[in-house]
Amino acid sequence: MKYLGIIYSFIKHPWVKNRYTLTLFAFLMWMLFFDEHDTISQTKHRGELHQLEEDKKYYRGEISKTKADLDELMTNPEKLEKFAREKYLMKKDDEEVFVIVKGE
Repeated sequence: MKYLGIIYSFIKHPWVKNRYTLTLFAFLMWMLFFDEHDTISQTKHRGELHQLEEDKKYYRGEISKTKADLDELMTNPEKLEKFAREKYLMKKDDEEVFVIVKGE
């Protein structure tokens, strides 16, 4: 009963009955909670944007490393031969390749 008295006394104030105040309150509630771009979704989108920017930074670093590796493979024949032997198990005509798989 005490809470009802507090609510009733709050409603009795003239600024609460003002239509501009009610309109402003309704607008704020709509924008904060019910709109398509409410604060909760904005916070979620901000987090997603931050994650995407971190991913972008990571992948740009990986691209630069890959370009450096590619440039080294194109200019250094020993590296190219090592890469072909390790990655694709290529061999010369008079060689045999033995693949040793470590037990799990």
